[in-house]
Amino acid sequence: MKQLHEFEIKKMLRLADEARERAYAPYSGFRVGACLKTESGAYYLGCNIENAAFTPTCCAERTALFKAVYEGERDFEAIAIISDSLNPTAPCGVCRQALAEFCKPDMPVICADRDGVYVVRALSELLPMAFTSKDMEG
Repeated sequence: MKQLHEFEIKKMLRLADEARERAYAPYSGFRVGACLKTESGAYYLGCNIENAAFTPTCCAERTALFKAVYEGERDFEAIAIISDSLNPTAPCGVCRQALAEFCKPDMPVICADRDGVYVVRALSELLPMAFTSKDMEG
């Protein structure tokens, strides 16, 4: 896993925390923010956006990822996630799979609690045996 400088981790968590403030979470009250950094050095922010029907809800991580992909980005360096929880927040299963589509297995995933206390894991640790395009080969 690529090592990130402490300064970079703190910057990404600050940006993710700013994104968390934009969350639309009237049903759960659980706000999440994400900051996805590209290999080119750009940052893409996302927040969770809930829906009364729940299924159409989009997590912060996918919001950031989809924004970046829309802008043409395909190479990612790290992602930071912060929430209102007292525990470090990891991406949900759907977000892990979406990240696996575009990110290297050793990409750092920074999971923080609401106070910024964090742990760093490789994406492959969070989603072992990810389903990828190689699994679709004949």
